[in-house]
Amino acid sequence: MFDERLLARLDATDEVRRDGRSAVLRRAADEYLRRRFRDEIDSAYRRAYAESPGLGNDFADWVDEGAWPES
Repeated sequence: MFDERLLARLDATDEVRRDGRSAVLRRAADEYLRRRFRDEIDSAYRRAYAESPGLGNDFADWVDEGAWPES
């Protein structure tokens, strides 16, 4: 259910007049779900890496092995 004032504002947009209310609401729902999925993945990465001590001692001996190109 939608508030009548919200529907009136939605219906007044060019996009709804051109494509129809249902099409616009489908796109809005799809965008919301995609954004939510991305946010959940980002949150999972943040949790996983926040708990991780980084590379630990596994690569400690490699720190001085890298070389920057001379400019």
